[in-house]
Amino acid sequence: MSLLDEQIKDFLPFYKFATEQVAVGIHAIDLTGKTIIYNEKMKEIEGLNLTDVVDRSIFELFQFEQQESTLLKVLHSGEPVLRAKQTYWNRNGQEITTINDTYPICLEEKLIGAVEFSRDITALERLIYQPLKRYNESITLSSITAVSSEMQDILERSIKAAHVRMPVLLVGEAGTGKELIAEGIHHQLSPVNKQFISLYCHSSDSFLIKKFQKELSDMSHCTIFCERIDLLSLELQNELLQILSANEAGQNLYIASIGEDPVDLISSNKLSKELYYYFAQVTISIPPLRKRTEDILPFMYDYFNRYLNRYGSTIKDIEEEVVQAFLKYEWPGNLKELELLLDEISSMVTTEQVLKFDMLPLHFKLKVQDFNVTSGKAEDFVITSDKELVPLDEYLRSAEMYYLQKALDKFDGNITKAAEALGMSRQNLQYRIRKMKR
Repeated sequence: MSLLDEQIKDFLPFYKFATEQVAVGIHAIDLTGKTIIYNEKMKEIEGLNLTDVVDRSIFELFQFEQQESTLLKVLHSGEPVLRAKQTYWNRNGQEITTINDTYPICLEEKLIGAVEFSRDITALERLIYQPLKRYNESITLSSITAVSSEMQDILERSIKAAHVRMPVLLVGEAGTGKELIAEGIHHQLSPVNKQFISLYCHSSDSFLIKKFQKELSDMSHCTIFCERIDLLSLELQNELLQILSANEAGQNLYIASIGEDPVDLISSNKLSKELYYYFAQVTISIPPLRKRTEDILPFMYDYFNRYLNRYGSTIKDIEEEVVQAFLKYEWPGNLKELELLLDEISSMVTTEQVLKFDMLPLHFKLKVQDFNVTSGKAEDFVITSDKELVPLDEYLRSAEMYYLQKALDKFDGNITKAAEALGMSRQNLQYRIRKMKR
């Protein structure tokens, strides 16, 4: 063994310890996109396990286009990309905002890969930017876009919840607008509460709960929204329950939200059964945007109308091709993703009065095209003499997505039943679906 090899062997334990203890995510790849380093913090940020990234290139794992990935940008240009802010939905369906510094890695002046350092600023971002804009207005139930029968039913249940003034549990994916419903319930109260206060439960930081306990002792007749209690550790969830139970004399209204089915969360030890029972006296489930597409166009027109009043946007109509693209897309980030996309579109509008397909950002066009590939028919997979052959990987991916979607349709979207029928675990089915939709 050479002296260099001996030194590398000696340094390796220190290197491993340092990469796992730092407070930033580290992801390094070689020229082929294969992951070389993927530390614990990066796993936490992106919701991936090491088994998800081993032996998979970044191209397969995320299906990034070059302009979307700072790692791929650096591989292509050989130049560092610093302080790049990215907001996206990780593999657990959680919205994440990071600040990334990405550098090329060279050996003897030859590029061999790239490394990215990511700082998770999700909590900070939520303090200064609410999940959905308020437009400097109070959110009332009547101001929420509710064309679909599902949303109209939710507003009716929310009005009843305000009348009974009991703890409320809001269930829904990230970006569905749970915080808007919570604030709407607050403004529906009679008599009204003094304040609407949000407690963002996005980390298992004991300081957060201790600070809340101290401040709660001075609060009375307030509406307190505990957002995403399922992201707290079970220990902190139980502490939160004790704090809320001990302060019932303050006559505050407590509303909480979770991001998944409570039965699944409890069975996987992500939600305290006792805390669930406390809030579940009134439970309101908010469906994802893909299951209430009637609300998409009204939300868009409402957005452009507000934008017109505040910034002078000229968009008054939407081209049919854009309408179809928005209705077909599945919106994994729900209303928040739609709003961020409209923000991006509006920033580029000058004097245009009609939103046309060529005005959409390239990354969204690519997502829509990718979705169209997966929404085929059975006859699309029959090989005939007059049909042009496609690459095998593309064919298998399309066929698998078609088959999985049919299985989900058969069981009305119940992943557990569909997975059982397909002979796989629930987690495996969820992983396959997420992988093919990226």
